[in-house]
This record gives sequence, C-alpha cells and structure tokens, in this order.
Amino acid sequence: MISTLRTTGGTVPGNAVSGNAVPGNAVPGNAVPGNTGPGSAGPEADLFSLVPQRVPAAALALLRSARSGLAEADGESDPGMRYISAHLAALRAAAAIVAARGEPGSKRRRRPRPVWELLPEVEPALASWAAYFAAGAAKRAAAEAGLPRAATAREAEDLLRDAGTFLTVAERALGVAEELPLALPTAS
Repeated sequence: MISTLRTTGGTVPGNAVSGNAVPGNAVPGNAVPGNTGPGSAGPEADLFSLVPQRVPAAALALLRSARSGLAEADGESDPGMRYISAHLAALRAAAAIVAARGEPGSKRRRRPRPVWELLPEVEPALASWAAYFAAGAAKRAAAEAGLPRAATAREAEDLLRDAGTFLTVAERALGVAEELPLALPTAS
C-alpha cells in the first residue's frame, strides 16, 4: 500500500462531518445511536474548530496502519476476516485521535483503559462512534476465535464502510488529508 498523509494545519474547510461530506451513509440501518455519528450534522460539526497544528508521529503511524487495515479488509473474501480487519482499522483510527489529544485525567499511572472508553473523553462528539465500535468488539473476538458464523457478509461489508467513514472523520479531526488513493491501480 502506498499512502501519504499530510497535515493541513488550521481548520478543515466546509462542514467536514455532515451527511453530504462523507458519501455512503444514507444506507438504512446504518445510523449510529444518538444521531451524532455518520451522516448527521450533530455536535461533530463543531469538532474541528481546534485542529492542532502538528500531529504526533505516533498518531500519523496509527492512521497509516488504519488505512492499510481497510485495504486489507477490502481484499478479504472471508466475512470473519473482513470484519476483524475493518474493526481493527477503526480501533487504530480511534487510537490515533487519543494519541494526538493525550489521555485525559491525571498524570499518575492507572490501569490501561480501552480506546473506546477514552475516545469520548478526548473528543466527546465521537461518543456515538465509540459506542458503535465498542458494541462490535465481541463480534470481532468471536471471529478471531474462529467461530464460523461470527459475522455475516453483510455485517462485514457494513462495518468496512463504517470504518472507512470513521477513518475519514478521524483524519479530518486531526487535520490530516489523504494525498494519494488507498492503493495504486495494478497493471493488467
């Protein structure tokens, strides 16, 4: 996979999260609870007012890994593997936001916390996304355990689409834009 990320700095132009900014979200049954997730112009529209000028290298690496995971998921034919790869891509995108914003709370060491628990604390507008992907963690674990019907082809396709949308939201939240396509076309 060849992909280059660049930081845009400043603010993100236009309404970066409204339903018309990210295609593919008008699918019935694809809404995230709370109407603040994909396809809504809810509180996420205000999310991008404080875009940092510099994105830490660790966050950029996580975004690249998430993009790579989406490409891997897209190439999978097995629904379980497709679901696993898509869910892990979303997890990496969320981890990038947490890494860039810093873990909330005191500086003293505490027990490790799931990224889906931390994400709403560092970006409250993404709470619906966090709940949506956290709900899919058990299904991913079942697929990782090799259960044959852990995820249907439809569930895997829906998650892949939603993870792609979430990655776009994460990149925009961090002021990072994709310069090259996900994968270069292969010569026939």
